[in-house]
Amino acid sequence: MTAVTDDFSLPFEIDQTGLRGRVIRLGDQVDSILKRHAYPPVIATLLGEALALAACLASTVKFDDGVFTLQARGGGGPVRLLVADVTSEGALRGYVGFDEDQLEGLANEPLSAARMFGGGHLAFTVDPGGDFERYQGIVELAGESLADSVHHYFRQSEQIASGLKLACAADEHGQWRAGALLVQKLPDEIVRKAAPEEVAEIIEADEGFRRALVLLGSASTAEMTDASLSAEELLFRLFHEDGVRVYDKMALFDQCRCGLDRIEDVLRQFGRDQVDGFKVEGVVTVTCEFCTDTRAFDEDALSAMGLE
Repeated sequence: MTAVTDDFSLPFEIDQTGLRGRVIRLGDQVDSILKRHAYPPVIATLLGEALALAACLASTVKFDDGVFTLQARGGGGPVRLLVADVTSEGALRGYVGFDEDQLEGLANEPLSAARMFGGGHLAFTVDPGGDFERYQGIVELAGESLADSVHHYFRQSEQIASGLKLACAADEHGQWRAGALLVQKLPDEIVRKAAPEEVAEIIEADEGFRRALVLLGSASTAEMTDASLSAEELLFRLFHEDGVRVYDKMALFDQCRCGLDRIEDVLRQFGRDQVDGFKVEGVVTVTCEFCTDTRAFDEDALSAMGLE
């Protein structure tokens, strides 16, 4: 079997402290997604981080045949909508809707995620597929980065002590790479029985978790996106004193889900009158916001769908 050297999720455990974690490394696959839209660098960086984040969080959730979706809606900043999702098989896709004029107006200012969104909310949705119910968590977009909002979500909603670092950058050849590092301390019996207001204090008193956060924070964007530094080498560099054990990698790949059947289903939901209003010179053209593939439907194609 061919070894997975890039574009993967790698689970790990820190032996001495029992902390668990994930490393996400994205290379060619994230480069394809980001270049497809020719995003401005600051938008490409944001989406690259979001794709790594979606893959990271999805790998901590058990679902056999479904989709994990990360969706951020802005509250007044240049970024109106960001979507990144990953299937249980590892298929990634992502999209950002933004106001170019508003973004240019902030060109001379520090563009944190908080400034680009201008508030809003971040939602995590797990759709297991089949007859299983969807699960969704929502948190306010607060702090300077997507990672800040995720920290807030885990602290308030899941009561799971977590440390998260995201990175995305283009190398000297203009190739985009992205990564994520997540370390978590599962709730023990003491935490589960504690009052909500006591949880943070109990977690902060855990020396092993505090040390892991310091080491996690020391990882640079350059290290997390360096094609010549393997994920295993990065983990050893950070956590070798406490011992680190890695498990099987899961491959991640660029693949949209906008099949012809899905597009036809969407058109049927609009109904014939609305679809006719979409026509330009007798043809309805549909472009996928994720993969930019375009399909055209003439009168014969619309009638074949049952749109008469």
